Amino acid sequence: MKELIEYIAKFIADSPDEVKVTEVEEEDRIVIRLEVAPDDKGKVIGREGRVAQAMRTLLRVGAVKRGVRAVLEIV
Repeated sequence: MKELIEYIAKFIADSPDEVKVTEVEEEDRIVIRLEVAPDDKGKVIGREGRVAQAMRTLLRVGAVKRGVRAVLEIV
């Protein structure tokens, strides 16, 4: 799941080298934190949050297939 978010973010970002994705397990869920360059934050979030929402939807689908809960945080 981490790889999927990293792939999407690197494709969207102008500075793909600055994309960092970390995966942390908390209690009953997996938290995936996405960090990008300040200039790319708007592109990753998208107009009205549509890109971020699409990434969260894809992450949720992957998590359901594995039987876990996953959350995406854009830092």
